[in-house]
Amino acid sequence: SCEDQTWVLHVFQRLLTLELHFRGSSFVFSTAAQQRSTGDECGPDDPHDEAKHPLSERALEHKAIKLEEQVRDLTERYRKALADSENVRRRTQKFVEDAKLFGIQSFCRDLVEVADILEKTAESAAGEAEPSNPNPTLKKIYEGLSVIEAKLQSVFAKHGLQKMNPVGGKYDPYDHEIVCHVPAEGMQPGTIALVTQDGYKLHGRTIRHALVGVAVESQERL
Repeated sequence: SCEDQTWVLHVFQRLLTLELHFRGSSFVFSTAAQQRSTGDECGPDDPHDEAKHPLSERALEHKAIKLEEQVRDLTERYRKALADSENVRRRTQKFVEDAKLFGIQSFCRDLVEVADILEKTAESAAGEAEPSNPNPTLKKIYEGLSVIEAKLQSVFAKHGLQKMNPVGGKYDPYDHEIVCHVPAEGMQPGTIALVTQDGYKLHGRTIRHALVGVAVESQERL
């Protein structure tokens, strides 16, 4: 964010100021030490000045230690700020990507209900348009509904919306909701035997659970 970047810039400027200050203090300290070791030929031989040198040296050493501690502290805070800024950037990017993928989730929930109605209507028309019924109008209606249903499922797939096909698979509480139990005739217990309402996933995320019947042993039937 802008606040994080401003704070990081402020910390960097502070680190630069402290480094320049520390270098200046180190230069003064080294110059004073050199003068004490070689003697100051140009200055007066004042005993009071000689007494001040040890005090100035201790003060500079103490200040240098404090500055080093501040530099270490600010460096650590600077690194943490960078790490936090990177985490915020990644979370924001993930949020934006999820918003693009799942922003139509509520709309898809409404559309799959329309698909349910269309499927049931097509099945009803198929039952009426049997070979024993010579009515050509019903046959055309059924064919038209079948084409619309196929096109709708194609549009769903284009946008990442997929119908589940759980029959014969294992029950998964994250994808399925049990509404009944049926005898396990030729099926393993716990296997999904029938679907009373189709479930759907949007980009791999379940947006509507499939209502299923699970196969059980005869004595376990509810």
